[in-house]
Amino acid sequence: MDYINLIEPTPKLHSKKCKALSFAIRLFLQYALYPVTLIVWYYYDYFIAGATLLLGFIIIGIIRAKLRNSVIPLTQREYHYSDAAIADWYSAKILCMEEEYDRK
Repeated sequence: MDYINLIEPTPKLHSKKCKALSFAIRLFLQYALYPVTLIVWYYYDYFIAGATLLLGFIIIGIIRAKLRNSVIPLTQREYHYSDAAIADWYSAKILCMEEEYDRK
């Protein structure tokens, strides 16, 4: 069995701003689909809400994959990452990069 060498661990976020951004991304990836589906169900029909739910799973999956592939190193992409880990990687590498440079 071949193992992939772990090059970088999941980054640790230090500031409250970065942690809040990561938490917001995590909530979006996990739960944004359900309020949208409920709103569609309220305004339209349960059939359209079901179609919205199915389409939403596909769209959120694409967003999750784009976020994951944009920040996780190429050699580590075969590992499974949770929504929290993807949000931490994205926040640390893209949104809070300047704060890490100020820390050093």
